[in-house]
Amino acid sequence: MKRLLPHPLLTITLALLWLLLVNRLNPGQLVLGALLGWLIPFATTPFWPEHIRIRHPLTLLHYVAVLVIDIVRSSFHVARLILVGPARLRPAFIQVPLALKTDLAISLLANTISLTPGTVSVLLSEDKRTLTVHTLDTDDTVALVAEIKQRYETPLKKIFEQEDKPC
Repeated sequence: MKRLLPHPLLTITLALLWLLLVNRLNPGQLVLGALLGWLIPFATTPFWPEHIRIRHPLTLLHYVAVLVIDIVRSSFHVARLILVGPARLRPAFIQVPLALKTDLAISLLANTISLTPGTVSVLLSEDKRTLTVHTLDTDDTVALVAEIKQRYETPLKKIFEQEDKPC
C-alpha cells in the first residue's frame, strides 16, 4: 500500500488544494484533484530525503489555525504601518536560536516566518542553529524572538521531532 500511496496526507491535501484553486466541485475536478493528489507524491517520492512522520496531528491543526490568524492579524498591522508612513518604522535583524533539528521543521519555521507579513527569514547559519529574521517593525527584539519560539518553533518541534512518551 505504501508503494501505491506513499504520502496519503499529502495526497488529500493536494486534492483539496486543487478543488480550492479551481473553485468548482464537479466530478471532473474531483477526479483530476484526486489524480494530481496521487501523482505528485508518487512521482516525487525518490526526492524526499527523509520519512515524514506527524507525531501530533491535533497540534498540527492548531499550528495551522495560529498561522492563519497571525497572517491575517499581521496583514492589518502592516497595512496600518504603511498608511502611517515609513518614518515610524523600527526595522531590525534578529537572531533566533533554533532548537529544531530536522531540515523539514527548520524549513517550515523559516517559511512560516516569511509567510507572516512584516517578517522574513533571511539566513540560516551553517550549523543550522540560528535563523536570522528581518522584521519590519519591532521595539522589543527579545520579545519577538520569544514569540517566534513559543508560537511557531515549539509546536513544530512537537509535531515533527518530539518522541512520544511511553506509557
